[in-house]
Amino acid sequence: MPGTAGGDAAGAEPAGTGAALLGPADIRALAARLGIRPAKRLGQNFVTDAGTIRRITAMAQLTPDDVVLEVGPGFGSLTLMLLAAARRVIAVELDPVLAAELPRTIAARAPSLAGRLDVVTADAARVRELPGDPPTVLVANLPYNASVPVVLHLLATMPSVRRGLVMVQAEVADRMSAPPGSRTYGVPSVKLAWYGEVRRAGSVPRSVFWPVPRVDSGLVAFARHPGARPAAPSREDVFAVVDAAFAQRRKTLRAALAAWAGSAASAERAIRAAGVDPGLRGEALGVAEFSRIAAAGRPAAGPAPGSTSGPAAGPAPGSTSGPAAGPAAGPAPGLPG
Repeated sequence: MPGTAGGDAAGAEPAGTGAALLGPADIRALAARLGIRPAKRLGQNFVTDAGTIRRITAMAQLTPDDVVLEVGPGFGSLTLMLLAAARRVIAVELDPVLAAELPRTIAARAPSLAGRLDVVTADAARVRELPGDPPTVLVANLPYNASVPVVLHLLATMPSVRRGLVMVQAEVADRMSAPPGSRTYGVPSVKLAWYGEVRRAGSVPRSVFWPVPRVDSGLVAFARHPGARPAAPSREDVFAVVDAAFAQRRKTLRAALAAWAGSAASAERAIRAAGVDPGLRGEALGVAEFSRIAAAGRPAAGPAPGSTSGPAAGPAPGSTSGPAAGPAAGPAPGLPG
């Protein structure tokens, strides 16, 4: 995930934060001293624009009581801004060199805020325990190859996270926030919708990164559904139906869900019992319809081969982020905007 660095100039200090942000020259100097060369294979592109750092922090709508989970803090300029706005920041960083340097950067540039920071050296797609009070907000610049698995894993394992703002590759942002029936609607769209409301929150130009990536970036905001989820159908049951429906996108639900239900006839019975036309394809259904199908029929065997019923957890470089872009969208109730 790209790390972040901001500052109109080296050492620029946002009013009232007590934190001296990192400017472009600071980032390059730190990288040289630590022997870090941005790795294309890890998607390492560091944000060097102070306005972008401030914008992300403002859009996260943090309160003095919030505990922020930041994935891939990189060199730490966004971390500095988050520390000034929240009660505490838990930074999960895969790169051990960056993870070790982050507390020193905070101590040097915002000594009064250093006590609010915890750094965890770990893969964000696999971490299950965090120190101290549980996080309430997720703020992350996510890697190209693991952005959706990281978000799904954290939503599944960190129920205290109620809202968030993530930066991802443009086409990934499209898939994450796509509505039913759209060209980019698919498994990520449905699974994220199971957890809460998701929307495109804006775009991030590639020019604010060092090195400049070849793709655009964008912000995706989410707010978890209020209250407890019903016990049935379970997340695993719903996700098994989703995986089966999209494993063969061109097939009708009756055919696509045959393996899940045990036979095409059993699939049709469950689909009709859910009030859904078995002649539709998966991209026409919202998460509510998938949930009704899961409740109406239990699979005779496990999920279809190659499907994943829970949050996928592929390898995720914790310090790399996939830039993503998209037109700004209007705020939705309960979402960071």
